[in-house]
Amino acid sequence: MKKNVQRKVLLFALPWFIGISGLAQQRTYCNPMDISYRYNFEQLNERISYRSGADPVIINHKVGNKPGEYFLFVTISGGWWKSKDLVSWQYVVPDKWPMEDMCAPAALSVHDTLFLFQSTFEQRPIFYSTEPEKGKLKFYNRWLPRLPKDIGPWDPALFHDPDTDKWYMYWGSSNVYPIFGAELDHRRRLTYLNPEPSKAYQPMFWLDPWQHGWERFGPNHSDPIKPFTEGAWMTKHNGKYYLQYGAPGTEYNVYANGTYVGKDPLGPFEYAPYNPIAYKPGGYATGTGHGNTFQDHFGNYWNTGTTWLGIVWGMERRIVMHPAGFDKDDQLYANTRFGDFPHHLSTQKWENSNALFTGWMLLNYKKPVTASSTLDTLRAELTVDENPRTFWVPTQNKPGETLTTDLGADHDIRAVQVNYVDYKNTVFDSDSTVYTQFRLYASKDGKKWDKIADLTSEPKRDRACAYVELPRPVRGRYVRYEHVYTAGPYVAINGFRVFGYGLGKAPAMPVKLAAVRQKDQRNADIAWEKVPGAVGYNILWGIAKDKLYQTYQIWNDQPNKLELRALNVGVPYYFAIESFNENGVSTVSEVIGPR
Repeated sequence: MKKNVQRKVLLFALPWFIGISGLAQQRTYCNPMDISYRYNFEQLNERISYRSGADPVIINHKVGNKPGEYFLFVTISGGWWKSKDLVSWQYVVPDKWPMEDMCAPAALSVHDTLFLFQSTFEQRPIFYSTEPEKGKLKFYNRWLPRLPKDIGPWDPALFHDPDTDKWYMYWGSSNVYPIFGAELDHRRRLTYLNPEPSKAYQPMFWLDPWQHGWERFGPNHSDPIKPFTEGAWMTKHNGKYYLQYGAPGTEYNVYANGTYVGKDPLGPFEYAPYNPIAYKPGGYATGTGHGNTFQDHFGNYWNTGTTWLGIVWGMERRIVMHPAGFDKDDQLYANTRFGDFPHHLSTQKWENSNALFTGWMLLNYKKPVTASSTLDTLRAELTVDENPRTFWVPTQNKPGETLTTDLGADHDIRAVQVNYVDYKNTVFDSDSTVYTQFRLYASKDGKKWDKIADLTSEPKRDRACAYVELPRPVRGRYVRYEHVYTAGPYVAINGFRVFGYGLGKAPAMPVKLAAVRQKDQRNADIAWEKVPGAVGYNILWGIAKDKLYQTYQIWNDQPNKLELRALNVGVPYYFAIESFNENGVSTVSEVIGPR
């Protein structure tokens, strides 16, 4: 009761100081990231139209004593994005794009200069910019020498060691070759230190799926296809070098980031027993692989990655970002617990990344939802099933089409996310006609509606993952989406997600958690007793009782058991579980283990 009273005070204490224009200063974010994902030239060959973003690199670029600015580079996007706060991203068009568009680009900020390099198997230059916010690019070197056939560098990462002033590059994207590394010669404009191409590089490590369960390919690591390693990234912390990589493949829910650790930039490297460092196989935005680790203005670490859609094309993807860090034992980890629910933006250095979770719960998982019209079998209920590969399409792409979700009772509504996908689209370039507009309404009785957000009042931009944080809580039972505009012949929405607080009680703590390691130590069978009133569960695990950094989210309408196939051979594990519903999260269960 006390909890609900506090929420009611908050509901009426916050001033209505901004209105409903959607221009409010946002204090939270929600994965997938809300950027203007691009249509691009690559689709012309296949004649399949889709927005996509993958292989992100976020760079905190600081010039002199000025406040830093963030720059986001994404595969084949025709440019990049800039932001001052990690939530409001402005697209930057280069003044001249010197080469073809960049796939999985490498970016690095050193001494007031931002360096940029593309994936390639050919001779390509490294670029630099002292004004990336203006789209200015210049050649730093003209031609990085070509390496032997099939070696790359594809999916590159640039690294500058501030303690030695030495430069390095890492790369790899293959299920045959390892992650490679090479030292670069700054005196010769960052060409390879060894000028002989066959000796310029050396292997760092290979995947070992026979020992590392999470490196196995397929959904839930169930496919015998040889896995892929890609997306190298280097972070130095406390004198140690953390060489990170993505595996086992972008097309599944288990796409993750791992790390090896060494005392020298070129190794030898040892596999970290707590791998993977970023892993999110359950929930709406699954997959965290192929990204980078960076620090924000306050010194907090973040880990970026790629989440998979694969609806109209296998490489249709979006971008995610999770709080990360190093614990007291220098263990690198990313926090993906409730990783696709709203989180606070950093405003200071934080000690516990869990504090960034707003506590705003998903209010409409598989709740009743109706639509103004429906094309074929692409029904409205497919927008609330938390499956990004199912979606609703109305009969026409016209203003006034609506989706209305019934939360079942009054809730305090705090934010709404509307996620679009491309269905039989014919758009192949992100020009001025590509933008997103809609309105949101709330109601207590389904008859009287109050407008709570209006994207027609803000500057036009494309928002395939539109996240709208309300300037103050709104009490209501019904939430309505009213369509205004998207480009193309069809509207297609795969996620109509309403977040906030319910007015009831959080579920009880789950009991009878059991974890049995299989003969194949890469696997464990997890089981628990379902909790009345729960919407879902988070299975937590890690290599110590106080290091339960991994999370697997399970919905209550799924079986209360899980074969976890992401473990490392020879490593003991500890497990716990928590339940959640619209009203909050239970106490975490007693930790069991080691197993």
